[in-house]
Amino acid sequence: MKYLIVIDMQKDFVSGTLGSGDAKGIVPGLIRKIKEFEGEVLYTQDTHGSAYLQSQEGRKLPVSHCILGTEGWELIDEIKEADPGCRERSFQKDTFGSTELMSYLVKKNKESGISSLEFAGVCTDICVISNALMAKAFLPEVPVLVDSGCCAGTSTENHENALKAMACCQIDLR
Repeated sequence: MKYLIVIDMQKDFVSGTLGSGDAKGIVPGLIRKIKEFEGEVLYTQDTHGSAYLQSQEGRKLPVSHCILGTEGWELIDEIKEADPGCRERSFQKDTFGSTELMSYLVKKNKESGISSLEFAGVCTDICVISNALMAKAFLPEVPVLVDSGCCAGTSTENHENALKAMACCQIDLR
């Protein structure tokens, strides 16, 4: 089984408080990829509580975002339209990488095998790289790919640096 893992394509990261033109720019290609993907599509959602600004991350990035239950926390409308069942295959995470997602993938690999994992989404240099590297650590024999054209970073330079780092760690780039 092949898996496409769409990282944090939430309103706050695309058009909200931490949104960017680069994030908006990957939406059409990502939607096409989701619709055409032959395998299972999973999603992550950055999820914080109202005390986010008092957390370690909140002190280092003092911008409230992806607060559970808010509009900004929701996956973008284009994803909900393209994949109406996306919420049932979404993993909430309160940090950059999702241990719950990794546990799910390890279980699936033991049950029926995983032929590949492909990552896309935002931010290349924070949550995409964190989850891709975790996948490489949890499932070292499963090919891990990142679609660079369907990822956006916090800046172009950070996006490119993250791609280089992942390539060094034997993650294939498209």
